[in-house]
Amino acid sequence: MSATEIFRKGMRYLSEPEYRFAVNAILGFYDDKSDEEFISEQFFLSGGQKLNLEKPVTFGEKIQWLKIHDRNPKYNSMVDKYEAKIYVANLIGKEYIIPSYGVWEKFDEINFDALPNQFVLKCTHDSGGIVIVKDKAALDMKKARQLLEKHLQRNLYRYAREWVYKDVKPRILAEKFMEEAAGGDLTDYKFYCFNGVPKFCQVITDRRTDESIDFFDMDWRLQEFIGLSRNLHHSTKKFAPPKNLELMKKFAAILAQDSIFRRIDFYEVADKVYFGEITFYPNAGLGTFKPDKWNKILGDMIVLPIEK
Repeated sequence: MSATEIFRKGMRYLSEPEYRFAVNAILGFYDDKSDEEFISEQFFLSGGQKLNLEKPVTFGEKIQWLKIHDRNPKYNSMVDKYEAKIYVANLIGKEYIIPSYGVWEKFDEINFDALPNQFVLKCTHDSGGIVIVKDKAALDMKKARQLLEKHLQRNLYRYAREWVYKDVKPRILAEKFMEEAAGGDLTDYKFYCFNGVPKFCQVITDRRTDESIDFFDMDWRLQEFIGLSRNLHHSTKKFAPPKNLELMKKFAAILAQDSIFRRIDFYEVADKVYFGEITFYPNAGLGTFKPDKWNKILGDMIVLPIEK
């Protein structure tokens, strides 16, 4: 890390309470805090609103409630990027799963000679630590090792008390490189499922250039709201529905069955559906929707046991 980058992060640490809290959490400074205490403090720093866990109203508040109260041991395998493939294949079929080449506990265990020329490396317990290899001969092994070993040490539970990640075993997964016909990033189709029923599809494009997020209902009508990350906007493109929209909706309902809230992600490559991931807490429940009224509208769609 350059001196300029160290200075920038240092100034951010001193001037931004939310960032400082996140750094301290990752370093383990708050490990002695209860989940409720930690989550309440982080929620306030993120949006300036006091968290009401007794009578949660907004989408974000209810996601925080689920972090604390909805704890089924089977959820751990549903978010493990390797184990989730086995779980989902048993429900919808292995032909809808991106093929895996292997899984290892350490970088040095990877047999690169046995891997094809193109592949993707990622951590099974984490997000963000992804190495996309389009030409194995050009792979920067040192850089890949540094990134993956760094992410092997990360603990998402420590950052935002996302309970489902607490006991996921850190490993490195190699899987098939997937690309749309036009090249570039894959389009994400993320289905927000309430009480087992898909209601909205979040479409994310251009992640590495000018990321945009649009929401569509199940009749593929563009919605006015955006979220959950900051500084996002509607795309300038007009999106036709994926060719396999009905199949995605069917699979989303299957994978969200018996749940209060769950997000089910898919890709569409060469006119075929592929499972992406299962998410319980989008953006850790810390993001917001715009216009603001949608935080309550979507919150009303999450029916908690304490509301029945």
